[in-house]
Amino acid sequence: MAPDLDLIMNRLLLSLLVAAPVGAQATVTEVVHDVLASVRAAVPVATARGASSLAALSSLSSLSSLSSLSSLATHSSLSSLAGLGALAEVELWEPDQAADSLYRMGRRALDRGDYRRAAELFMQVRARDRKAAIAGDALYWHAFASARLGSTAGMQSALASLDALASEFPRTMSSDARTLRVRICGSLASQGNEGCAREIRERAGASGGSGSSAGGSSTSSGGTRVRNSGSQEQGCPDEDDDERVEALNALLQMDADAALPILEKTLARRDRCSASLRRKAIFLVSQKREAKAADILMNSLRTDPDGEVREQAVFWLGQLRDDRAVTMLEEILRTEKDEDVLDKAVFALSQHRSARAATLLRDLAQRDNAPKQQREQAIFWLGQQKSGENAELLIGLFARVSDDDLKDKIIFSLGQVRSPATDKWMLDLATNDKEDVEVRKKALFWAGQNRTVSAEALGQMYDRMSDREMKEQVIFVMSQRRDAGTIDKLIDIARNDKDRELRKRAVFWLGQSKDPRARKAIEELINR
Repeated sequence: MAPDLDLIMNRLLLSLLVAAPVGAQATVTEVVHDVLASVRAAVPVATARGASSLAALSSLSSLSSLSSLSSLATHSSLSSLAGLGALAEVELWEPDQAADSLYRMGRRALDRGDYRRAAELFMQVRARDRKAAIAGDALYWHAFASARLGSTAGMQSALASLDALASEFPRTMSSDARTLRVRICGSLASQGNEGCAREIRERAGASGGSGSSAGGSSTSSGGTRVRNSGSQEQGCPDEDDDERVEALNALLQMDADAALPILEKTLARRDRCSASLRRKAIFLVSQKREAKAADILMNSLRTDPDGEVREQAVFWLGQLRDDRAVTMLEEILRTEKDEDVLDKAVFALSQHRSARAATLLRDLAQRDNAPKQQREQAIFWLGQQKSGENAELLIGLFARVSDDDLKDKIIFSLGQVRSPATDKWMLDLATNDKEDVEVRKKALFWAGQNRTVSAEALGQMYDRMSDREMKEQVIFVMSQRRDAGTIDKLIDIARNDKDRELRKRAVFWLGQSKDPRARKAIEELINR
């Protein structure tokens, strides 16, 4: 039998008291929205009972006044209403309707970051109907919210919910729930929980084996469950990898001496479906800055058939302060054929910050038979180091190379050094009529970005030049400076230059300036 409107109102007011503790104004407002939505849903019920009952709906116009309940949050005496929560056991709603409403409220609380409130609501969902499918989802999200509280009690409560999920809803115990359990257990193990420590060791040790189970989903860092977009290799499910990596990471924090041999065993796997796990394992190894970790990285670099694993091994070698890494990187630059691995090797050398690594980088930049892409990268990183020695080498190298791309990279890199010597070299290059005009324009641009090149020097260069294309470039470079000296020169060009096109170009760039002198000059030109 459908409930009448009085019963509907009793339900909704009960929800207001149960779901909104005193002082939670935002929650009160939220529940009012649910009240109005449910009343709208009640209209078909009244319609089914006949037109005479529709007259009673006119009294519902007073529901808008419920919004004033938010002001009651300031009355501490209302705290006694908390006891009305016991009325939630009165079945004024159908169980599935109540559970669904509480579940949606829990998800909204989760989205707001109110993890304590979310955990309470998800537990209410389970209490409503322990066998419904929604109760299984509520157990997962209760565990997630409780874990995010960060307290030991919260994490223990989360584990209890995951245990209940595994026993009561085994078919819905997906990989994201198992991964969450490992993450929580890792945190508790670090606090001395021996049971969790034992579980972490067992799970981490299992990663050295082979094979993985299928099915499941993954959890993003924001707490949204999403399906796996695809397997690491066709026919190779990878949903177990997150669980294993979490266990390995937790063990690494607990006991590095125990974790590194397991990671080494994982990296030694060569079964077809282990590549994804090896890629994640190589990162974990890199986090331990010690000789054993360097040994494992170098072995993977030499022996792993997966290009991405080798790329990551090269990258992380550059972060280790181990001289053997430089020797390994030198070997890679001589023998490796994979372009991506070579790129990572050049980057790793640039990050090593040792004298030998710097020497290898300079040698690579100058070596005529080295791959062009790696030479360009070596030139780039030499400029980023901003040393006088590197600047002198690059200036000398520019005179020897004929490749336009290498020349462009040298000009860019010297522009990053920002010293009087490099600025003078670039200005001299910009005025050298024997060089290609595009090369000259690039040198002028990068020189103009440095404040060591004065506005006066740029103005004098403009006056000396006869090539219109180069004069236009000087105007552009000055327009990017936006300092007093360059504004003055642009105004002078706009007023007095004999070339009409150059005057127009100067006026255009003055129009982009917020300097009041520029605006005044433009007004004067208009009113001539």
